[in-house]
Amino acid sequence: MVGFLRYGLPALLVLAGFVILFTVDSSARWDGWAMCVGSGLAVLLLNWLFRMGAKGDRERDDEVAAREYLAEHGHWPDEPLSRSAPGSRGR
Repeated sequence: MVGFLRYGLPALLVLAGFVILFTVDSSARWDGWAMCVGSGLAVLLLNWLFRMGAKGDRERDDEVAAREYLAEHGHWPDEPLSRSAPGSRGR
């Protein structure tokens, strides 16, 4: 369902715009084409912008989790545990 909303709906709107452009024989065909293609591109852009915003939230959550790990263990999660690190047993 989400894939349809992200890509299918914009594709259908753009396709409908071109159908209107080539099938309608009046002066409204350009208006219909512009309306459908513009709305399809707008839906596609809004979906992309939403995904970029959600990606920023995910990165922020990962950073908070890494800082909590640092506070608890004394080193970053992706650092190898060295013998001289605070909290290591020095074996």
